Amino acid sequence: MKWFDNIALTLVIIGAINWLLIGIFRFDLVAFLFGNLTWISRIIYTLVGLCGLYLISLFGRIGTFSDSRS
Repeated sequence: MKWFDNIALTLVIIGAINWLLIGIFRFDLVAFLFGNLTWISRIIYTLVGLCGLYLISLFGRIGTFSDSRS
């Protein structure tokens, strides 16, 4: 599952950079590249959101990892 964690983290980082661009420059990179709410941009937004939800489980796994090293 480590490969899935890495993909999810990469997508969430890309989403965070997109939100940074929106917040500072009002520039939506996904909409610029794929169109404003086209089916492909909606898929990208959905995948980023789902990966963000999946990474909530990372908090529990970090705690478990820290406990096992003590």
